Amino acid sequence: MLKRYGEMDIDIQCIDHAFIEGYEFFLRTEKSCTPISAAKYMKHFRKIVKLCLAHRWITADPFVFYKNTAKPKEKVFLTQDELDRIMAKQYVTPRLAHVRDIFIFSCYTGLSYADVKKLRSSVIAKGVDGKLWILSSREKTETITNIPLLPQAKEIIDRYAGYPPCASKDLALPVLSNQKMNSYPKEIADLSGITKTLTFHMARHTFATTITLSNDVPIETVSKMLGHTNIKTTQHYAELLDTRIANDMQTLQRKLL
Repeated sequence: MLKRYGEMDIDIQCIDHAFIEGYEFFLRTEKSCTPISAAKYMKHFRKIVKLCLAHRWITADPFVFYKNTAKPKEKVFLTQDELDRIMAKQYVTPRLAHVRDIFIFSCYTGLSYADVKKLRSSVIAKGVDGKLWILSSREKTETITNIPLLPQAKEIIDRYAGYPPCASKDLALPVLSNQKMNSYPKEIADLSGITKTLTFHMARHTFATTITLSNDVPIETVSKMLGHTNIKTTQHYAELLDTRIANDMQTLQRKLL
């Protein structure tokens, strides 16, 4: 702002289409933002402009001819075979076994790093079916996420029951720092023969695709468990599944016979 306009602030009425385009260019060049990151900043900027329009502080929308062309990155997930390999692998290093357990828990619950880290033992209780559920809310959106605890996830919860670092804080699992939870999975992938670049967030993608949608869990149910506020976000996962398309077409073929 100071470099281009010679001042720290600019009057909202001076913001036009050229300013919008220039701001995006600034984000992608001088600030080295990826197209997706720049798009997020532009989205927030647009909200401010809409607020100004609503208050009639401006009368023309400078975003009217603006169109962002950034495409979302392809979501990567583990296949059932890859997931089984990680679960079956015996790790000599305790820290890798520890991180593997937390990662697998996320694969079978769909919880993000932030949600697993804050997960308290007290929110794991009996649900409507009399079985154990996670009755919590998402850290990011504060939406309710009630998730039935699958056997694979329950086994990990039981494994760390009474674990001293957790018990004193009522935490369900001993989750390490974000940096470690994203760096150690790369070692886990190498040792398990996985060629994909493993990140902790990939576990959430795996829950949405391999664990639920691939096993014919309705997309509305998956969306609810993931805590999505818009089902379109969940539909993107369904688009990734060639196996789901194959199964649907096989069902159709049987009906046409």
